[in-house]
Amino acid sequence: MSRRRTPAVDRSPYLNHRSAVEPIDAPDGSTVRELLHPTHHAIERMSIAEAEVAPGQRTRLHRHPLAEEVYHILDGAGVLQLGEERIAVVPGDIIRIAPQQAHRIEAKSETPLRFLCICQPAYRDEDTEFLDADDTSP
Repeated sequence: MSRRRTPAVDRSPYLNHRSAVEPIDAPDGSTVRELLHPTHHAIERMSIAEAEVAPGQRTRLHRHPLAEEVYHILDGAGVLQLGEERIAVVPGDIIRIAPQQAHRIEAKSETPLRFLCICQPAYRDEDTEFLDADDTSP
C-alpha cells in the first residue's frame, strides 16, 4: 500500500506543495496559485503557477511583452485564442505562447479548466498588457 507524502513543517526552499499555496484572484479573471516564483521560492529565472477558469468563463485578452509562456492543460476543456487563431484544448495539451502574442483562454467544460502557466522570465504584473475591457464572460 502506498502512503501519501504530507508536507513537513520545515520545508526546503527548493520544494513546495500545492496545498501550501493559497489561491488568489488574478487580474485576468482566473484563479491562480503561484507554485514556484522567485519572490517566494528558490527559483531564479522562471515561475510556475496553476490557473483555473470557471465553467463558461474566460480570461481577459492580454499579452506579455517579455515573457515566453507555456500552458499545460491539466483538467477540463476549453478554447485558447492565440492571436487570431482559436484552438480547442484538452488535458495533456501543451501550448507555447510567444512574447507579445495576444491570448486568452475560455473554459468550455462543465468542470473548471485547470492548467499550469510556466513563464520565463518569471511572471510580473508589470509584464502584462490587457488588450480588452474588463469583461471575462464570453
